[in-house]
Amino acid sequence: MGTLSKWLGRDDGQDLAEYCLLTALVALVAAAIFLHVTGGLKNLWNVAGQTTGSAAAAAAPAASGGGDMTKGAK
Repeated sequence: MGTLSKWLGRDDGQDLAEYCLLTALVALVAAAIFLHVTGGLKNLWNVAGQTTGSAAAAAAPAASGGGDMTKGAK
């Protein structure tokens, strides 16, 4: 019985288990921050795309001279 109680009383792997739990906690926090930041970046990217798209659409008639330039030319 002395060998079993000696084996159960060992705390050699305790540090390793604590480091694993701490690493898992850091990974979960990092994943939560990453998901939060990517949601904000996606929204920013969508707004930027809409703004540049509307600016390009507004500039298109002005860039072509206001319409079809071949109508009056003969």
